[in-house]
Amino acid sequence: MTDHPQRILVFSHRPEVRDTIMGAVGRRPATDLPTVTYVEASGVADVLAEMDAGSVDLAILDGEAQPTGGIGLCRQLKHEITACPPIAVAVRRADDRWLATWSQADAVMVHPLDPLAAAETIAEVLRRQRLTAIQG
Repeated sequence: MTDHPQRILVFSHRPEVRDTIMGAVGRRPATDLPTVTYVEASGVADVLAEMDAGSVDLAILDGEAQPTGGIGLCRQLKHEITACPPIAVAVRRADDRWLATWSQADAVMVHPLDPLAAAETIAEVLRRQRLTAIQG
């Protein structure tokens, strides 16, 4: 198992949403995974720079971010970045889960975030990523 912390990008134009996401996922989403560190992005340019650099292991995008939402941004990243890291999208309404799925998100979280569910969702995505890296 890799002991280096997993880098998670958290995107929202609202700092309180970023704080909520980071608080819900926590510093270690599961005991079988390394700790995580966060890089915050408040604008699309920051997200693109981090994703293009290949410096993150996973991104969590706010589906309600303004002026560019995480759902459309997820779809763009999945189409434009070869070997795009996994992306989770946080939506406000459970009815919007289908939009996040359309965006090719690897996981969907619904506000208000339940810390246990959020941590497990992100842990599952990180586990799948690790398994793919081992097999690939």
